[in-house]
Amino acid sequence: MTPNVPVWDDGLWTPLPALTGHLSADACVIGLGGSGLTLIEELLRRDERVIGLDAFDVGAGAAGRNGGFLLAGTYDFYHDAIRRHGHARARAIYAATLQEMPRIAEAAPGTVRFVGSKRIAASDAELVDCEAQYAAMRADDLPCEWYDGADGRGLFIPTDGAFDPLTRCRLLAGAVRDDGATLFAQSPVLDISGSCVKTPMGTVHAGRIFVAVDGRVEQLVPELASQVRTARLQMLATEPTREITVPCPMYYREGYEYWQQLPDGRIALGGFRDAGGEEEWTTSTAPSPTVQAQLERFLREHLGVQAPISHRWAASAGYTTTGLPVIAQVRENVWAFGGYSGTGNVIGALSARAVAAAALDHDMSGVRMFLGDGWLPTDTHGQGASH
Repeated sequence: MTPNVPVWDDGLWTPLPALTGHLSADACVIGLGGSGLTLIEELLRRDERVIGLDAFDVGAGAAGRNGGFLLAGTYDFYHDAIRRHGHARARAIYAATLQEMPRIAEAAPGTVRFVGSKRIAASDAELVDCEAQYAAMRADDLPCEWYDGADGRGLFIPTDGAFDPLTRCRLLAGAVRDDGATLFAQSPVLDISGSCVKTPMGTVHAGRIFVAVDGRVEQLVPELASQVRTARLQMLATEPTREITVPCPMYYREGYEYWQQLPDGRIALGGFRDAGGEEEWTTSTAPSPTVQAQLERFLREHLGVQAPISHRWAASAGYTTTGLPVIAQVRENVWAFGGYSGTGNVIGALSARAVAAAALDHDMSGVRMFLGDGWLPTDTHGQGASH
């Protein structure tokens, strides 16, 4: 078993070069995950000259190390989103995610399987909560079916899907490079000062700087430290098995556990962040014995899978108090966004499109969909504000 390598990594990727020397561009994007690469795609459509940087490589963070779920909506189940964010905003965000998922599939051919998802109740109390979610979704004509079958009882969401998140990132990186973007890996950002982004062996001067990082965004952008907190998310995967058949991504215990079966039969399982307690609020991406033991026990006892474990890995993800992403113009020429609370595959892409529209087109509709009236742009002194 190769330590801390996600099941998605086929070992065929050629690493990007590191930045050396001094370059200039219209825009510099920091972070080459799904949201950063989507932003680069949007900037290129607006004829920007773009340089992208990553501390590690394409999809090396949570964007390429997650559970491979493509889900509509936000961190909250739909009825909870209505309660927390208001009906109009919850409905608008859900509709936007439904529109975004086919775009993700089109941009990364062959990576997405629209097989739906199931939320399986772990208790009678959660079953009641599933009923509330079902009622709210049906009231708004959102696709949702009651499920009572071999997997348990709960909900089936037919519009959701499963996908290979790392291959998606690598395909996006190839596409934006073909369209003219210049990308560098192994180039951690040491400082952002004025229009200059400094890395260990080079600098980028850009009129616009975008920090598109989820986990650890508060380290790069201290202005967000009060709004985003980084957590460690852990997973494991098995060798191919036919001991069970998992037809679609599964959510269990309100999403604390989640799993799917890959086309080759492997089971990819994540969760038990709460079992790790305060230790999981960390920027470390090393799998921990406590959580990995819980995952393995769940795999063996609850799922009934005895196949050998082939992969164990972890990633950093940013969580916000609202469950919605943080989007902020923190300085006059610097935008930052992240904090997807574990649901960045779709929300991250939407956030990137919203930021591109706001920064270049002065169209704030996408940003306001997430932040509402709490959004305030940078003032004339460069003091950033966000929700």
